[in-house]
Amino acid sequence: MSTPSAATTSRWRALTHHHLFWPVAVLVALLLVNVPFTPDFFSIKMTDGHLYGSLVSIVLFGSPLILVAVGMTLVIATGGIDLSVGAVVAITGALTCSYISDQADQNALSGVFLAMGIGLVAAVVCGLWNGFLVARMGIQPIIATLIIMVAGRGVAQLITDGQIITINSEPYKLIGGGYWLTLPFSIFVVAVVVAVTVALTRRTALGLLVESVGGNAEASRLVGIRSRRIKIMVYVFCALCAGIAGLMISSNTSAADGNNAGLWIELDAILAVVIGGTSLLGGRFSIGGTVIGALVIQTLTTTIYTIGVPTQTNLVFKAVVVIIVCLLQSPKFRAKVFGAKFGPKSGAASGGSAATEPAKTVTTAEAAPKMEVS
Repeated sequence: MSTPSAATTSRWRALTHHHLFWPVAVLVALLLVNVPFTPDFFSIKMTDGHLYGSLVSIVLFGSPLILVAVGMTLVIATGGIDLSVGAVVAITGALTCSYISDQADQNALSGVFLAMGIGLVAAVVCGLWNGFLVARMGIQPIIATLIIMVAGRGVAQLITDGQIITINSEPYKLIGGGYWLTLPFSIFVVAVVVAVTVALTRRTALGLLVESVGGNAEASRLVGIRSRRIKIMVYVFCALCAGIAGLMISSNTSAADGNNAGLWIELDAILAVVIGGTSLLGGRFSIGGTVIGALVIQTLTTTIYTIGVPTQTNLVFKAVVVIIVCLLQSPKFRAKVFGAKFGPKSGAASGGSAATEPAKTVTTAEAAPKMEVS
């Protein structure tokens, strides 16, 4: 029979080995860092029927990144990468705002919906192109998506004639800058996208198919999984998420900037996915971890401005924090720095613990890749 202290130690060990523990711990730490500089950081006020506060702002401004990161998660889970999402954000915003600006009545719902549809269709086309190059033509994902990353930004500037297109449309303003039920409307959009993604990947076989393609695409094909279709589908979904993010960003500013809209958002999205615990090698993924990772990135940005980090060094500060987060997630690093208490689990845990197991003969059946749901 275990003693109370032993039981507590066991629970703490299990907690620290949960894949979301360290991202959540870093998120909480970043939030607390702001308190000495902004004493009312956690306060939320009601003004004109709307909720305002630092926490609300973090979720509001982090919504586009959460959307892009969720789409990026599925792409990375298949063993790919999508560097074109920033350009897709710019193209979607440019097309939508360009169409709305040409309307006699910019507040007409029919014109706004049609403009949004045009922008999202363009995003889907970009995703189909990426998926075609990766799945059908066999081009490496980083090269295939680099094409739109470079050319797409130029296309966005061609659409806007190199200018910033401004609009004055109240219905369109709702998407990224409006409020509903006292909360920013973008929060509800993100909640719906995340909920649908979780339902499709965790309540159906789709998640297992994505993980199997990322684990071993050839083996998946041999057992009857249409890995090419899965890859095309995730690239289309990633581009669609980027397109919705593009609507949010252009809506929030009531303008389309083909040069700066979504600039480098692909890098923040990849960082959010990694912080959330998804491996860049593909396979198992965590949508919840990605959402937390995106909030960590946005909270870090807010913290940089709150504590007064010089603008010329904020990127270095951001990189240092990301490195710390990644190191804390490494079982080997924790074992060396904090000891076995925070190190890898015994048995079949990740991080090289399997090297201590006795060697055994591996049969063909045992060598087959196994699929797990996180």
